Amino acid sequence: MLTIQNIDCFYGDVQVLRSLSLEAHGGEVLCLLGRNGAGKTTLLKAIMGLVRVRAGTIIFDGQALHNLPASEVARSGVGYVPQGRRLFAELTVAENLEIGLMTRGHGVETRDRALALFPALGERLRQRAGTLSGGEQQMLAMARALCLEPTVLLLDEPMEGLMPAMISRIREVVVGLKEAGVATILVEQRVDAVLSIADRVSFIENGRSRETMRVEEVRERPDLLQHYVGVGA
Repeated sequence: MLTIQNIDCFYGDVQVLRSLSLEAHGGEVLCLLGRNGAGKTTLLKAIMGLVRVRAGTIIFDGQALHNLPASEVARSGVGYVPQGRRLFAELTVAENLEIGLMTRGHGVETRDRALALFPALGERLRQRAGTLSGGEQQMLAMARALCLEPTVLLLDEPMEGLMPAMISRIREVVVGLKEAGVATILVEQRVDAVLSIADRVSFIENGRSRETMRVEEVRERPDLLQHYVGVGA
């Protein structure tokens, strides 16, 4: 289980997260919803060690993550797919996957399992990542993260700008990871695309987790979506 307790994070002198707390459990999808600038991406970066936590704690299976560098957070079993994918554009598909494998010392069997989820990548192993389509790049970013065999997976806007068929594939992969016991924390603006796969929703506003509830409760309270996200159910 990942437990975040009363964390504060800043960019320079500007405070972005304010005493934010939440938990993510194995075998669930926790969706973070909120308006642009609410602090959702900063929260994922804080978990990953990319933004320093000035106060509070982040504990994963009894291990403190909040003072670790990003490389050590990844080695502990936290995978991260950032917004914009952040691939190594000049490296091939195979080389990008190899970077994921090296993080925790996994081999070809792990790579093959990741490729089985995104078969199109298997046909492009020698192709440079920067020449892939947007959907293929998103597949590669997710496959690279899965090469860590993560216990927790952080996904930041994974469906942004994708065609419906690719969105469906990503949803299927997330559901499969849930069934395998992975805890997924998902940031996504496309509310309609994620409520059907989420178990709980945490509404983030002004750097705070205002309300966290089962997705069934969210469906019964469309006013919450309007208030926190600005969209209807």
